Amino acid sequence: MPEVIGVRFKPCGKIYDFEVNGIDVNKGNLVVVESELGLNIGNVVTERHTVEENEKKLKKIIRKASEEDLYQRQENKKLEIEASDNCLERIMARGLPMKLIWTEVTLDRRRIIFYFTAEKRIDFRELVKDLAAKFKTRIEMRQIGVRDEAKIIGSLGICGREVCCARFLTSFEPISIKMAKRQELVLNTGKLSGVCGRLMCCLGFEYTEISPEDVALTEENSMSISEDAEPPEMVVTSGDIIEEVEEPVAKPGIVGIDSHRESQRPAPQSEQQEHKEKYKKFKRHRRKRKRKLTNQ
Repeated sequence: MPEVIGVRFKPCGKIYDFEVNGIDVNKGNLVVVESELGLNIGNVVTERHTVEENEKKLKKIIRKASEEDLYQRQENKKLEIEASDNCLERIMARGLPMKLIWTEVTLDRRRIIFYFTAEKRIDFRELVKDLAAKFKTRIEMRQIGVRDEAKIIGSLGICGREVCCARFLTSFEPISIKMAKRQELVLNTGKLSGVCGRLMCCLGFEYTEISPEDVALTEENSMSISEDAEPPEMVVTSGDIIEEVEEPVAKPGIVGIDSHRESQRPAPQSEQQEHKEKYKKFKRHRRKRKRKLTNQ
């Protein structure tokens, strides 16, 4: 089995496996590899490990990044700024309905990649000719989505923290309004949408934790018994999958487990009715609180 390490090219980007190829590299080193875009410098983010061989042949690490490689990368940053300015100028001159987001130059300068967003397909063939004539290298235009734009540029979410996609997400998962409904959130698209205009990725964080057992226990008026507690506790769970109300501790003779079946007695009707009224009052209080938070 080949020995590989994980390499990342962008902050919070995907991790790609490369064969060590007998080079002494460890986590934290900078290495030069041949990516799908061309020669690039990446950061080793995993320890050495082995993987099973498959049909897709792994690319090998070329070398550790040297001082010359790091200097070349700094010079490429200057070229990226120049290329961005020139590309923006040509976009405006040709009146193309597109927004340039980011420019990337490979380590060997054999390719310049321009990332942009647009509402529809753009015929940028003449733009590519202009840029190729200016920089004398291969030009590649890549159209990306608004979520990728937010990840590249970065921003602050409505929570006041840096957006999740720029902070730790390495890929995007499908997010639907069903996730918000299941969590009983107020269906206000303005409050559920991120800076990209799409539904916030964090809507899926809690939703993915729901198991079939959780769904069964989160129906209104459902009850369960914690066998780990002494004495066993009766847990009354509301329909809200995020918030569980633990009240009250079961009284001996009212609720028991199998070992105490003989001592079980049905609760008086008046006590059951009292509990239902408390539960309804709690639900009304929570709705009022949600409306108050929504109006703020």
